[in-house]
Amino acid sequence: MRTTGSAQELEGRRRLAVQRVQQGYSQVQVAQFLGVHERTVRKWIAQYRHQGDKGLAAKPHPGRPPKLPRPQQNLVLGWLRQNPKSFGFATELWTGRRVAQLIKRSFGVCYHPRYINEWLTGHNFTPQKPQKRARERDEQAVAQWTKSQWPCLQNARAA
Repeated sequence: MRTTGSAQELEGRRRLAVQRVQQGYSQVQVAQFLGVHERTVRKWIAQYRHQGDKGLAAKPHPGRPPKLPRPQQNLVLGWLRQNPKSFGFATELWTGRRVAQLIKRSFGVCYHPRYINEWLTGHNFTPQKPQKRARERDEQAVAQWTKSQWPCLQNARAA
């Protein structure tokens, strides 16, 4: 049985069921075609007969309102474009825990860090870690070694 879809998609299925029954298909055939129980089709037909098109209209269920309104969510996303050190953190790494701490500090709203990670992923922010590099690293010496020594090592291994 299929019950997923947006409110508009479900309304379209209800309207299609009524249309098919009006075209002469049996309620059982329509139920099989739509992948729903025949009682569901009977219920849709009864709603249509009693209320007309209004009985088939989409009834979106908004769910729980978000704890942070859209402008505050956008502000949080804007924070991620800044350095975490500017918010008082020791390193330059954003974590779900840090974002949750900032939200609590700024707006007084508590979120679990794992939820924040999912929320950030949903907004196309993925966990990033800076590459570890030695402070003493000499890029010219690395390039020279890669050019001169690395081919010799590869040739020795191939032989």
